[in-house]
Amino acid sequence: MLPPIATIVENFAFIEDWEERYRYVIELGRALPPGGEDLQTESNKVHGCASQVWLDLGVDRSASPPRLSVRGDSDAHIVRGLVALMVALFDGKTPSEAAATDAFALYTELGLAEHLTPQRSNGVRAMADRIHRDAVRLAAADAR
Repeated sequence: MLPPIATIVENFAFIEDWEERYRYVIELGRALPPGGEDLQTESNKVHGCASQVWLDLGVDRSASPPRLSVRGDSDAHIVRGLVALMVALFDGKTPSEAAATDAFALYTELGLAEHLTPQRSNGVRAMADRIHRDAVRLAAADAR
């Protein structure tokens, strides 16, 4: 089970060594529930990532107000950890809260932007953009 995003941010603050941070990101990926075939579809695929990445945003309408249910997966260990960060950041937010959240800012705050390849950074931006776009669409649907 993934820890809450606040715990992840706290843990990053205590880890000074980049290799340890890298291992922590991989550990987060291992904590991510397996995606399965229903997640790994073309409609859930995130384009712009070097690795295979799938994200699915749903809305739990039994909650009041309705909350996002975010699932994700990747075929690469480090990228799966980056997906886990996105899931921890957005899962349980309202669509409006998610639409107003800057995921790439978190990525930068955690020091990941300066230590991962530009290709991985582009992948993170693609994931953040995808979640933002879906959250905006879901928030607009809820506003109707």
